[in-house]
Amino acid sequence: MRNIAKEVGELILSQRKARNLSQEALAAKSKIDRSYMGRIERGEVNVTLKALWDIAASMGISVKLLIPD
Repeated sequence: MRNIAKEVGELILSQRKARNLSQEALAAKSKIDRSYMGRIERGEVNVTLKALWDIAASMGISVKLLIPD
């Protein structure tokens, strides 16, 4: 069975690293608690659509890049 939360987290992590952003910096720009951001990236939580939108906007990318195929 697919773990969508983990796949989304991995996409967020790879996009964040591609932009040389620390987890703390992305969390601050997205107005998300840093520990929650860590849990998102590790796939431990199902990220809300609002948080996903805020994360994408903070990196200047389309939310489509954070949704697995």
